[in-house]
Amino acid sequence: MLYIINSRNFLLTSIFILLLSSVLLGCTNASEKDTTSQDKNDNMLTIAWARDVGEMNPHVYNPSQLFAQSMVYEPLVSYGEGGKLKPHLAESWDISQDGKVYTFHLRKNVKFSDGTSFNAEIVKKNFDTILNHMDLHGWLGFLSKIKSTVVVDDNTFKMTLTEAYYPTIQELAVVRPVRFLGKAGFPEDGDTSKGVKEPVGTGPWILEAHKTDEYAIFKRNENYWGELPKVEKIQVKVIPDAETRVLAFEKGDLDLIYGEGVISLDAFKQLKSTGKYETSISEPVATRQLVMNTNRKQLSDERVRQALHYGFNKEAMVEGITSGLEEAADFILPTNLPYTSNIDVKSTDYDVKKAKALLDEAGWKLPKGKTVREKDGQLLEIGMMYDSAESIQKAMAETLQSEWAAIGVKLNITGVELADQVQRFKDNDFDINFFSNYGAPYDPHTFINIVAKKGFGFNEAISAYPNKAELLKKIARIPQTTDEAERQQLYTSVLTSLQDQGAIVPISYIKKTAIYQKDVTNFHFSANRDENPFTGISIKQ
Repeated sequence: MLYIINSRNFLLTSIFILLLSSVLLGCTNASEKDTTSQDKNDNMLTIAWARDVGEMNPHVYNPSQLFAQSMVYEPLVSYGEGGKLKPHLAESWDISQDGKVYTFHLRKNVKFSDGTSFNAEIVKKNFDTILNHMDLHGWLGFLSKIKSTVVVDDNTFKMTLTEAYYPTIQELAVVRPVRFLGKAGFPEDGDTSKGVKEPVGTGPWILEAHKTDEYAIFKRNENYWGELPKVEKIQVKVIPDAETRVLAFEKGDLDLIYGEGVISLDAFKQLKSTGKYETSISEPVATRQLVMNTNRKQLSDERVRQALHYGFNKEAMVEGITSGLEEAADFILPTNLPYTSNIDVKSTDYDVKKAKALLDEAGWKLPKGKTVREKDGQLLEIGMMYDSAESIQKAMAETLQSEWAAIGVKLNITGVELADQVQRFKDNDFDINFFSNYGAPYDPHTFINIVAKKGFGFNEAISAYPNKAELLKKIARIPQTTDEAERQQLYTSVLTSLQDQGAIVPISYIKKTAIYQKDVTNFHFSANRDENPFTGISIKQ
């Protein structure tokens, strides 16, 4: 029996939901079978999860869990390593020269778990219910640009946009909301925003039993069109407490702990040090950043922002706080995302002498006998907020407070609740804030769109950039161009300029961790941050 744990990064999820106006839907219509969660099966994989899997509705958000939705429901297109977009339920697609018309050639002989056929009619039915609720789904860029959807024939579906929008194919790879529910799962009125009758998908797993807040059991879809999973069943146990998960793992009740922040770094390091287990660390899934509000007088001068960057030892801080599980970041986006590998930014290695010289040049002098620099009678005093429940942010804030004090900067750090942190960032009520991007398959286009979004912290953070207007024009142009070379040049220019002017400081690359028993084999992280990794995992018998 194999046991696993996974978790979606709560900080990103909360910011994403607030920013993009999604709502929390809390109904549970999936049938509950009184099947004990302790049934033995030598080829069963059990996932310990912090929350219930939710109602297994492909078209809604919390409390439905991303990993579970991706087990049952599939996309037209999937996101692979290096950002490669691969055929999934669509075998291929054509894009018109003007970038507005997408024609999808659907995979033939695909069945839903109830035996009904997957075809263009059911694709349109799913799109129709999604488009009827744009109040929920307006955050996903291409949906708001759909002009029409047409069933050409059983295996051909055509979608026309009001304007060219290059991220369309990439956005079709996200786990929700554009995944496909079978006809039997739709309520009588077709409105899935209020719930589904049953979770009927085309995916490799079928929900067999579910007891809310206790467990869910998925069985392998033996008629799945694609690669069959190696294990026969997956059991999802709800274990909210991280320490309880670790104890269960040490007892041998859990065979694998997987995800972002599912256990503390100290616990991961301790378990790894025993030599009893196998471990894996993923490629970067996001960049931990500092965002400086250039509307603040102290941060409006680029020389001050650059001095702060030079004024702390990034490598030592990241290594010490994350025990090497994260690595110091050179770029504001990981370079394993599309269009990010050609960025050429200024080097800002740790250099206290240079930091002090830049502050002097900017007019912030350190009076004799004082510890804080002054200019025009004002102290060089800056505030920083961090998520009080996030130990890494807290430790980094404390380190920056100490290191910047050495160059004459007074940093006042404040721990706040996550909801307050998000709201204050949105309201432009901050000096410096911690942030991290969304990862694959959302970025890089989602990240730069957030930078351009009015009424959110990034747009205000770059207010002092002399080329802000030009940057916003380039950002607006990126999704519209059908010229791949132009798009790459625009991304390179925008991302380089954003970082070089110092309002966005990359700190470290966030990674997923996995620790597992010796009999677990073929574990691989998914390229899509939200997809489940269960298909290839095996158990040594």
